[in-house]
Amino acid sequence: MTYLAKPKIHHPSLPKNALGFTRRDYEGPVSTLCAGCGHDSISAAIIQAFFDLAVPPHRVAKLSGIGCSSKTPTYFLGQSHGFNTVHGRMPSVLTGANLANRELIYLGVSGDGDSASIGLGQFMHLMRRNVDMTYIVENNGVYGLTKGQFSATADKGSRSKRGAANDDEPIDLVMMALTLGASYVARGFSGDKEQLVPLIEAAIRHKGAALIDVVSPCVAFNNHPGSTRSYDYVREHNDAVNRLDFMPERAPIVASQAPGETRDIVMHDGGVLRVKRLDAEYDPSDKVRAMAYLESHRAKGIVVTGLLYVAENASDLHDAQQTVDTPLNRMSDAELVPGAAALEGVNASLR
Repeated sequence: MTYLAKPKIHHPSLPKNALGFTRRDYEGPVSTLCAGCGHDSISAAIIQAFFDLAVPPHRVAKLSGIGCSSKTPTYFLGQSHGFNTVHGRMPSVLTGANLANRELIYLGVSGDGDSASIGLGQFMHLMRRNVDMTYIVENNGVYGLTKGQFSATADKGSRSKRGAANDDEPIDLVMMALTLGASYVARGFSGDKEQLVPLIEAAIRHKGAALIDVVSPCVAFNNHPGSTRSYDYVREHNDAVNRLDFMPERAPIVASQAPGETRDIVMHDGGVLRVKRLDAEYDPSDKVRAMAYLESHRAKGIVVTGLLYVAENASDLHDAQQTVDTPLNRMSDAELVPGAAALEGVNASLR
């Protein structure tokens, strides 16, 4: 069975958000992933983020590709719009949907196989176009649906469950997104919900392409000694460079209270992203230094997590293309097809 509905029973004492919804209103059916899978923890963080922000579920469009990760949208936001694309093509479908209707909040969920292999070209163009969306990569370093072969993000030297070592250099989606111009880049760990939830909340409110690469251990094929994607390895080698509090205009969201300097970044909708620096050398507004920091720590086998880069006052694809605000399905035929005279005017302006 692949679909297990949850009983529609709400305890009267369940907390409600500003819309009067409980957390259950942001859930979906029961997950059928392996018990202990990191992907389920990411789904729980997504549910918590949308609940905290009091986003009406019907305003969300969630899209995915193929793989264990791409099953997860079934398990959250059951009342939202959804589309499961073919393998690796989620970014293209989401880009088209976003251009057609900018009023929805777009969430793309993918995996390291879906995004870093067959969908790598799609991923790259979405980032360079800065499409306004939240892109979550559930990164476990293996192909979980086909018995644990190494994916393109697997670290060189990491060992499979059967003991074979990976001899190939990994594709680092975070470094690629930084290079291509994404305006919000973060890395999280599925085992640290306290860090992950504010990262997702800020990504949702960010204008432009927001990538969160989440290390998400596969308990069936990549959670053993020798793996660099296991729970034990990530906990032992995690360097969290900052902690976040994301505060919408009127409703503060409390995250962990960590020592160190703080910096407030005002988002385009008036919300405030409060960055608490844990590493004195790290500045999430300096892309070049961020890339150097990531590369130096990768060479030491350290997994850097937190908000890695954010560009204030970022623009998106709609700004670049000067698109209309009205969704295309609410425009008349005359507006969508204005005729030969209008086309001639456009062509004349380009001569």
